[in-house]
Amino acid sequence: MLELSILGFLFEEPLHGYELKERIKALSGHVRPVSDGALYPAITRLVAAGMLVQHTEPGSSAAPRRVLSLTDRGRAELRERLRHPKQAEITDQVRFNTLLAFLRHLPDPREQSAVLRRRLGFLETPASFFYREGKPVRAEETDDLFRQGMLRVARATGAAERAWLAEAITELDQRARPAQAADPISRVEPADSPATGP
Repeated sequence: MLELSILGFLFEEPLHGYELKERIKALSGHVRPVSDGALYPAITRLVAAGMLVQHTEPGSSAAPRRVLSLTDRGRAELRERLRHPKQAEITDQVRFNTLLAFLRHLPDPREQSAVLRRRLGFLETPASFFYREGKPVRAEETDDLFRQGMLRVARATGAAERAWLAEAITELDQRARPAQAADPISRVEPADSPATGP
């Protein structure tokens, strides 16, 4: 998830390390804080793999700033990770949100739609925080006020997300249709079609 965030933010523009850290923190830091001990080794790995390059620029103070940029290889890697996310990036809410934050960088709406379909399929599978005899426990099936609250909130959130996913998939599928099919003027009548009279 951290590497995906690094690649995703640098796809948009070059950034220095502190600014990159702040953007990652704003995206998921309240849930999964990013530390220097995790961020800078991840940057080093991506530089060594040829996905990032770094150079120094004069800073606002005396110290120079190290600026990171994405290479063509890094751009290709980001798109590959977006096309084929790991299962945990589909099932885990925070990881999926990270994926969503950069999904627009996939140029093909059919590929974007395929990712959303995976998430929708996951959300449509019956699940719960709690199980009884191997079956998911629903909010109405527990006397525990607090577990009931967890289950009700999760159900409402899941319903809202499923509705948005369905709308987004429909819109992406419409974008993916060839322009010619959507434009009746550009359609060519078959040679043997009957002529219409006045």
